[in-house]
Amino acid sequence: MQILSAPSSRYLPFEISKPQSKQPGISSPEKWLQISVTNPSSSLFPPLRSSSSHKPSCCFTTRAASTEVGASETSAELRSSAESDVLKALSQIIDPDFGTDIVTCGFVKDLEIDEAQGKVSFRLELTTPACPIKDLFEKQANEVVAGLPWVKNVSVTMSAQPAKPMYGALLPPGLQTISNIIAVSSCKGGVGKSTVAVNLAYTLAGMGARVGIFDADVYGPSLPTMVSPENRLLEMNPEKKSIIPTEYLGVKLVSFGFAGQGRAIMRGPMVSGVIDQLLTTTEWGELDYLIIDMPPGTGDIQLTLCQVVPLTAAVIVTTPQKLAFIDVAKGVRMFSKLKVPCVAVVENMCHFDADGERYYPFGRGSGSQVVQQFGIPHLFDLPIRPTLSASGDSGIPEVVADPLGEVAKTFQELGVCLVQQCAKIRQQVSTAVTYDKSINAIKVKVPDSDEEFLLHPATVRRNDRSAQSVDEWTGEQKLQYNDVPEDVEPEDIRPMGNYAVQITWPDGFSQIAPYDQLQTMERLVGVVPVSVSS
Repeated sequence: MQILSAPSSRYLPFEISKPQSKQPGISSPEKWLQISVTNPSSSLFPPLRSSSSHKPSCCFTTRAASTEVGASETSAELRSSAESDVLKALSQIIDPDFGTDIVTCGFVKDLEIDEAQGKVSFRLELTTPACPIKDLFEKQANEVVAGLPWVKNVSVTMSAQPAKPMYGALLPPGLQTISNIIAVSSCKGGVGKSTVAVNLAYTLAGMGARVGIFDADVYGPSLPTMVSPENRLLEMNPEKKSIIPTEYLGVKLVSFGFAGQGRAIMRGPMVSGVIDQLLTTTEWGELDYLIIDMPPGTGDIQLTLCQVVPLTAAVIVTTPQKLAFIDVAKGVRMFSKLKVPCVAVVENMCHFDADGERYYPFGRGSGSQVVQQFGIPHLFDLPIRPTLSASGDSGIPEVVADPLGEVAKTFQELGVCLVQQCAKIRQQVSTAVTYDKSINAIKVKVPDSDEEFLLHPATVRRNDRSAQSVDEWTGEQKLQYNDVPEDVEPEDIRPMGNYAVQITWPDGFSQIAPYDQLQTMERLVGVVPVSVSS
């Protein structure tokens, strides 16, 4: 959004609003964020839909037609044959991560065929503009369709879906159009976490993604030093009572440091409220990735962040020292308990090269120890480089200042890894719990587990543990067995973060079913889909 000149009253007036009693740190729209330190928030591949919508969403037209019935039937057969030829050709293109062809994935859109003139045009719609193999997809699509005998001209257009969070309706309004929210964390100060967060964000932006950065360190915000936006003050939309982020090189930025107050001097509950309001009331718009630069530690502030927003994944930053590993291990365990997958480890200040030799002044092994002990799949090393440190102080990220350098290459590899891992996570979560009407069973395949099993819908409904079904004080069962009909069917199943699903039942009740609970329920065995006679 373009920032227009306005009276100074548009800038955020800061006084601290008191946290609400039931949800500390979360204020209602009527109690708009006011902070005052004077008075001490694609994937490569689209989420798989229900079985009825697994067919590719292709729209195709032809320009040849006939008014005679016989000719129309012949034309329809030709159209069907041409369409089949094109889709069969495109189905040869296999996604390297999932082993699924691009037609089944639903990438092919707006297919138009003019067989008489040998023209074919279509659009490949990816779920993130940062897809690292989009150029390869375009090249292969051109080649396989051009190889058809009757095709003389092929036109391929590449596009990306609008930002599409898996659980948008369950989020605060400001976060409902963000596809992936990534935490960059170290749980220890001084290891280069902010440097990694900023350079990762600008790497993703360079790959074509729509990106935002949220600096969650209220006590010591780093973002204002590391970037140089023209407007260094956050503004408020007076009608919506929302925050308008500032921008630098196309990346949206929010930090307490841009609030005109410097560093905060306030107690923990107040900080949690400030962070929550800054994050959730900002007009982020459509983003493919929101990078959250997490503050050090594993306390209330970090837990508030993890609970307010459904984090897609986390990137862990460490240094080679043993002391760094000890603190980082605490953070990894925190994310594990909150069901947030850690997809990569960045070991900063690993080494430097001099006189043809490579030196490791802080020792070796902290990063690899994190990978081995916690099963995090990817490790990236960053060297000790004066330019990397200097770029953090100059306000120009290193990947922007030297896009072809060694550091930029490492961040490019990290960016590709993150895009691919987020795509896998979104697919796993979106298909973890589904309903198969043909056998009246809920299918469960928990992410990061090879186990797949079936549950009867009535069993799931009867095992609800919310206050509506179980008395919170006495533990008495309020929902009785006969209250749930045997033939009950779920109306809707939606993911809730990486730990549970929300199931809507015909009586309007929305049940939160954690994966851990589903795994303990009585299972259906020996059930096979009902065959449909032709």
